[in-house]
Amino acid sequence: MELPALAATVVAILVLGYRFYGRWVARQFALDPTVATPAHRLADGVDFVPTRPFYLFGQHFSAIAAAGPIVGPILACNQFGWLPCLLWIGFGVVFIGAVHDVSTLVASVRHDGGTIAEVVKVHLGRPAWLTILVFIWLALVYVIVAFVDITAGTFVSGTTSADGVTTTFNQGGAVALAALLYLGLALIMGLVNRFLAPPLWLQTVIFVPATLFVIWFGTQHSTWLILEWKHWTWLILGYCAVASMTPMWLLMQPRGYLGGFVLYGALAVGVIGIFFGGFSIEQPAFKGFNTPGATGLLFPFLFVTIACGACSGFHGLVCSGTTSKQIDNEAHCHPIGYGAMLLEAFVALVALATVMIVAGKPSGGPGKIYAEGLGRFITLLIGDSPEARQTAVTFGAMALSTFIFDTLDSATRLGRYILQELLGRHGVVWMVVTSIATVAAPFYFLRTADPGSYSLFWTLFGTSNQLLASLSLLTISVWLWRGGRRPWFTLVPTALVMAVTVTSLVLQARNLTRFEVGTTPWINGLVAVILLALAAALVGFAVRAMRRPAGAAV
Repeated sequence: MELPALAATVVAILVLGYRFYGRWVARQFALDPTVATPAHRLADGVDFVPTRPFYLFGQHFSAIAAAGPIVGPILACNQFGWLPCLLWIGFGVVFIGAVHDVSTLVASVRHDGGTIAEVVKVHLGRPAWLTILVFIWLALVYVIVAFVDITAGTFVSGTTSADGVTTTFNQGGAVALAALLYLGLALIMGLVNRFLAPPLWLQTVIFVPATLFVIWFGTQHSTWLILEWKHWTWLILGYCAVASMTPMWLLMQPRGYLGGFVLYGALAVGVIGIFFGGFSIEQPAFKGFNTPGATGLLFPFLFVTIACGACSGFHGLVCSGTTSKQIDNEAHCHPIGYGAMLLEAFVALVALATVMIVAGKPSGGPGKIYAEGLGRFITLLIGDSPEARQTAVTFGAMALSTFIFDTLDSATRLGRYILQELLGRHGVVWMVVTSIATVAAPFYFLRTADPGSYSLFWTLFGTSNQLLASLSLLTISVWLWRGGRRPWFTLVPTALVMAVTVTSLVLQARNLTRFEVGTTPWINGLVAVILLALAAALVGFAVRAMRRPAGAAV
């Protein structure tokens, strides 16, 4: 099958899934557009703000779409082939990933905009609430570790001289400069919006072209920011700590808005490249059930490697942390919760296409493959001169780093919230202390690591992320059951994802006996054991809660 026909088939699965299964799932929650949502009942102009679905969709999508659906599919394709990846992305997202997202969004809306941890507290009890907070914090640490390494890697791709270009061009330096200028633009936009309050359309026509300009500017001054990988990891972790304490209006909101345009631009380029670029599939469809590599076994590691491209527990934190507080009416939960996850699957499809068109064995990491693939797509629009290729590949690499920045400071902010909640301490001093503590754990892992070390953490990151999704679905199943409804559409995905992730954790726990104490693989094995224990405890709390009659205290 040719690439356009294959992609069209996947898109058809996503569209049909939204139209039929997604609507059926929404009906199970009896969404009522006439009921006042928390955004109206608890409106405060800060967190609880009724938002039109078009704008909320973009904000939500830019928050959930990060490096996972890009890096994961490329890694999995290199190891297992593109066919099992496409099957898991297409069907996994329709029946599991999107169900998880819309379910956590609705559950949060029905619980006054509370987080999934607060839903756990209501239906499983306080001990379960403390357990899932610890679980979420550990999962967030692995998100930060993997994504900091990947981002730093895009900033240090070495110095090369492109054919036909007289000046030396450093790809990593170009991406680093463009990314930092992009963050500067976001800060300026936040200040302008806060103190001058011009119309949004005026800000858009100024700052979106400016974002494209800084990408070009980075290619013209690619040697201004040349640092070693380790220095970049330290700087990025420092950025995470500071960004997690900045007001939402100053950085996260304007950066998310601008990043949405970069994200949509990358998707548009992907559509052009896949359907009109004339590229053929060069990679094998299937490489085997047990192939050489970091993991080897297709089950369970294909599923946890693809991670966010099909199912992500992190999405539930976004759905219940910010999006639920802005839902204008319950009917919007279907397009925003279910629909945005399907669009993220398309991000995964574009990423998969960038490696499928590579002839021979792909060279470099997922970031390099994605940037070069997206660059090949862009040259269809701007020409194939050496200068055009430089700008195109820089855009591809910056698109990846843009996605990651959105996740990095969000994950650090969530980690800070959780530590403050666990300690019961608030205020400026504790905000600083918990922010530093959240980035201290990733720093410990990365202090002696080498570029590309994300591969040591990716499997455990994907596993903990998807296990969190199954635990969230388990909690929602308890809520539905105790409310007199049949939750099989959430219980079946819970069982499937839990089978995958528990198997993965058991296999990774073997590192405790295979590696020296204190090494990264040994620590991963220890964390795997801890996550297994936490998950087992939460399952026990859920079973106990389901045995109690509706309305009984837990």
